[in-house]
Amino acid sequence: MTALSITVNGRPVAAEIDPRTLLVQFLRDELRLTGSHVGCDTSQCGACTVHLDGRAVKSCTVLAVQAEGAQVLTVEGLAAGNTLHPMQEAFREYHGLQCGFCTSGMIMAGIEIVNRHGFALDEHTVREALEGNLCRCTGYHNIVLAIIGGAEAMARQPGAAPAVAG
Repeated sequence: MTALSITVNGRPVAAEIDPRTLLVQFLRDELRLTGSHVGCDTSQCGACTVHLDGRAVKSCTVLAVQAEGAQVLTVEGLAAGNTLHPMQEAFREYHGLQCGFCTSGMIMAGIEIVNRHGFALDEHTVREALEGNLCRCTGYHNIVLAIIGGAEAMARQPGAAPAVAG
């Protein structure tokens, strides 16, 4: 067993874990944060995307021990009480989901896209940046619209875009 000390959604967490535990397993099984999904077991789908020190990562490709001392943000940590993050609200408003399985990964990827490309996004940029996040239900049209709308809403809300760690 290995000691792990990280911050998840602003809350310090300490645990003894098997060093082979993936970050997604730790989040889901130990912390019961089930918004991140394991969809493919091959790191292809992006359903497990979280932010690790401000950068989007597929948590199925990261050992939990690699996150030692890091800040982890999951989809559950985005809302402020009952107020959804602008990107979450945009996915609701623009119907950017079908079954919902990929939605948390798409939302986390959408915020990363805003962090990398700024608030003024176009369809081509979003589609290209979403490569590696798969949805089996839609043609991505409403997901792309939701990310563009989320970016516009984030521009109007100071602090909505977390700074990317460098």
